[in-house]
Amino acid sequence: MTSLLKIVHTTHESQISEFFQESAGKWRSQRRYYTLPEGETKEIESIVTINFLEQGCDELQKLAQMHDLSDTGSLICGAAVVWESTDVLKAKKESQGSTIFGVMGNILYRDRGFAISKPVTAQYYFSNPKTLCLRTEYSGSVFEEELKLIGSKYRTRQTIISRAGEQLMIGQYLEKRIES
Repeated sequence: MTSLLKIVHTTHESQISEFFQESAGKWRSQRRYYTLPEGETKEIESIVTINFLEQGCDELQKLAQMHDLSDTGSLICGAAVVWESTDVLKAKKESQGSTIFGVMGNILYRDRGFAISKPVTAQYYFSNPKTLCLRTEYSGSVFEEELKLIGSKYRTRQTIISRAGEQLMIGQYLEKRIES
């Protein structure tokens, strides 16, 4: 008899694998950050490249080692993300970087956090098959994200950053696929 926990994990893993595969490609990300409560706005445009990672690849094995997982082949899939960002209002380069995501069960492993370079984890779930929801916590901050695939050419994202129960920033993104 198959346990309910195994079925739930398998469902999560197949959904996130499909989500990462559908997200693979190059995207133009237009985002706006609202600092709360003052309401200061920052507009950023990025070129984001996402590559799907299969179980057992070098990147996922290294990620498993960073998280001290006993089986370095245990991450079932992942994504490698590279970005280059420009501050639209100031017309200057904002940042560039990369991050690796890997999945096991309902945990998303990441080689770095939003604001730190140390490995972090997030819990994830799907509110529907095309909408991935993440919750990441570290250093007293909470990052809640929703990523939604809209057809094959668009994604929306929203991030809410909180500390001590108070919302500090909201990021809203529209991402348009440039190439598959």
